[in-house]
Amino acid sequence: MNTTPHTRTVVGCTLLVIALGASVTACGGDGHPLSAAPYDAAGQISFNGPKGDGKKADPDKPLEVTAEDSDSRITDVTAVDGTGRYVSGELSADGSRWHSTSPLAANARYTVRVSTEDEDGAPGRRVLSFDTGKPLTKKRLDVTFGPKAGTYGVGQPITAELSKPVKDEAQRAIVERALKVESMPATEGAWHWVDDKKLHYRPKDYWPTHATIRVRSNLEGIKVSDRLWGGKAKPLKITTGDRVIAVTDASSHSMTVYKNGEKINSMPVTTGKPGFETRNGVKVVLGKEYFVRMRGTSIGIAEGSAESYDLPVYYATRVTWSGEYVHAAPWSVGSQGSANVSHGCTGMSTGNAAWFFENVREGDLVEVINSYGNTMEPFGNGFGDWNVAWKKWRKGSALVAGEPEGPRPEEAARLRPAAV
Repeated sequence: MNTTPHTRTVVGCTLLVIALGASVTACGGDGHPLSAAPYDAAGQISFNGPKGDGKKADPDKPLEVTAEDSDSRITDVTAVDGTGRYVSGELSADGSRWHSTSPLAANARYTVRVSTEDEDGAPGRRVLSFDTGKPLTKKRLDVTFGPKAGTYGVGQPITAELSKPVKDEAQRAIVERALKVESMPATEGAWHWVDDKKLHYRPKDYWPTHATIRVRSNLEGIKVSDRLWGGKAKPLKITTGDRVIAVTDASSHSMTVYKNGEKINSMPVTTGKPGFETRNGVKVVLGKEYFVRMRGTSIGIAEGSAESYDLPVYYATRVTWSGEYVHAAPWSVGSQGSANVSHGCTGMSTGNAAWFFENVREGDLVEVINSYGNTMEPFGNGFGDWNVAWKKWRKGSALVAGEPEGPRPEEAARLRPAAV
């Protein structure tokens, strides 16, 4: 028998008349159990946290909540820290035990709300609070987000640089789960592990125009491994401008520029000649330089050879770190629109280059088609992220191919019993 005293609110009897003519008596004199105010379930549950005296819980250990009364069961548990981070957990099918399945944060204050049900179906409630202590190790995993705050084109990926390498898949999942990207308007996206210390985030398609994108980390104080705990990260906010895409057709020697789906300019160009073919694929504008001195030695051409060059170049818009630009090339105006004569860059008249320079920004897109060159590398030479198919991109996520693990806390804060 359950001997815990319950404080009940007695609800008067009401006769409900159904439209079809049927009538049902709502309750007896003692009130229906489900209409009663929740009773204090303090005597029915226990947890493995500290029991007062200023003690703090070990963040290394999972949180456990147990039903002490055989006539009662746990129906719901929600655990959240002071910053709003939810703790994932699992409730046994018989409601006798709940345990956390995601790490607790160090130096955090937790509030745990437990719902119970007695043998008569009456609801009980219990709210627990406790603090976690400091981790034993001082090794921290800090995160630096990029790019810097500002306005970018719709092709700009988000980057996350880790202070220490993370190789283990389970540890990567802990890190990735804590890195939050929110856009307004909302759009589907996913992180992709470039290597052990770097992640990129991009949407399935390009960002919406005039969007606000906020990036933050919930990793601080979270245990990643036995010797590594999450550190601080400065949040990031960027916005996007118009959707600007420049399509260069190497076979027709022309560039067409689109803004929000409408053609706004077309101009003759020249691209890479045989042996120096311009890379195919989508590239992201990395920056703009009014003047650049370009030398053949920078791309492996021996000084003094027939292909050697040393030129002052103006209105240079960079699309790869290895030195591919869209720039003014007044020396090749005679070939622009009819032949490919460059060493890999896209050349155009000074007037056209100035217009392009003024009308694009970092994060805008330059797509090269019909070149005999290789496809732009996904990583390491700029942002070739958009050349990776979405299905393959999601496979680079540690969270089950880019999908979140279970319901998001904001969608379903309450945790349900595990399937039998």
